[in-house]
Amino acid sequence: MPFFPKHNEVLVSSLTKKEVLEKLELVTKDPNFLDYEARKENGYQFNGTLKKDSFRISLVITKADSFLPLIKGKLDDTPSGSILFLEYSLFPGSVFFLGFWSVVTILLFFFFGFTVEKPGFALISIAIGVANYVFAWSHFKRKIKTSQRIFLDLLNL
Repeated sequence: MPFFPKHNEVLVSSLTKKEVLEKLELVTKDPNFLDYEARKENGYQFNGTLKKDSFRISLVITKADSFLPLIKGKLDDTPSGSILFLEYSLFPGSVFFLGFWSVVTILLFFFFGFTVEKPGFALISIAIGVANYVFAWSHFKRKIKTSQRIFLDLLNL
């Protein structure tokens, strides 16, 4: 099990690689977060970039969400359709903060446990770190299910 939330899956589709990318292109916009007017556009389900054999997308959201998965996909053609290799992961900023607070709570555990000799504070510190980690995993998994449902509906799988 990886330390940072991540999920991989493989989808087999009867659609060709080109058809999959065309469907994705209809519901994906290349975001320009500095252009306020462009952010108001409706009808798109994903933000991201599409390439010839791959894509990086995430759900369009109206408010901040630290546990929103970034979907990295790779497409391969087969004689009867295509295979999609999907990797769901946290955005780099969320990974940084999850790692940062995990390290801080571990350092506080050692500080209170061994330097100051306050075992109660040490246990509280490690409990907060574990709770933060479990919270991150559980909300990430919930957000994956939402993204998967929309993605699978898009491809009629």
